Amino acid sequence: MEKPARGFAIPFAVCCLGVALFSVMDAAMKGLSLSIGLYNALFWRAVAGTLLGFALMLLTRQRWPTAAVLRIHLLRGSVVAAMAALFFWAIMRLPLAEAIALSFIAPLIALYLAALLLKEKVGRQAIGASLLGLVGVGVILSGRLQGHYAPDALLGALAVLASAVLFAWNLVIQRQQAQLATPIEVAFFQHLVMLGVFVLGAPVWLTIPPVEAAPLVLLAALLAFTSLSALAWAYARSEAQRLIPVEYSAFLWAAIVGWLAFGERVTPATVAGALLIVAGCLIAARSKRPDMAHVEAGTA
Repeated sequence: MEKPARGFAIPFAVCCLGVALFSVMDAAMKGLSLSIGLYNALFWRAVAGTLLGFALMLLTRQRWPTAAVLRIHLLRGSVVAAMAALFFWAIMRLPLAEAIALSFIAPLIALYLAALLLKEKVGRQAIGASLLGLVGVGVILSGRLQGHYAPDALLGALAVLASAVLFAWNLVIQRQQAQLATPIEVAFFQHLVMLGVFVLGAPVWLTIPPVEAAPLVLLAALLAFTSLSALAWAYARSEAQRLIPVEYSAFLWAAIVGWLAFGERVTPATVAGALLIVAGCLIAARSKRPDMAHVEAGTA
């Protein structure tokens, strides 16, 4: 009986580490976006992540993917690029914990995308879970509608929800990708494709960041690459349904990091809404395939 517990302990610990690192990465990207602008934060992080990934691809002698796998990398990287732009635009206007709480709706959206794209059946329990999640979103948004925040804060909340839709699509693609590529390959091509997307805006928005911004750019890239690889490694070695609850700890990490780095306070409405959304996700995970509940929206 001891063997399974020990076998689960290491993936569990790695998953905890990955979730924590993603939350710190979100904070690093928020600070970077506020200092050098969203586009330049995304572009230079993609540059650093691509160089890091290329070095690791060479050092570990990774095989070059087939054309079919490359198409999956291209699709997921493009989706993640749009998702990241929306999410990080939102956290420039919202507390980190609130943005993370809203992003938890992604697994519930993924149920319906799986039904649309993969022809999977959505059961009654999953539909009820989705409604519970929507109530949670409404509770969080109710604070925004009371007008106690900056004028564009509600737009930030809507941007998180739009990002969650893209992240749900990303979850569907991820199911195929995880079976065909190693964690290093996944992380490398995600950064490479994102760089290819962001370079399109370079003639208009690209600037050379100040020297003092370089450490934060490198930190954000290292955290993104490491956390993405850590979660891919953990989910390859343990049942997804056993790791799902760990991912919701992102809310706690975001609350702590947001308070320490930006002085952000978590409202009761945010906590209540987050609990409702998480409850809906866990109910859906019990009624549907558990690998649809990989929830970390900061995996960009």
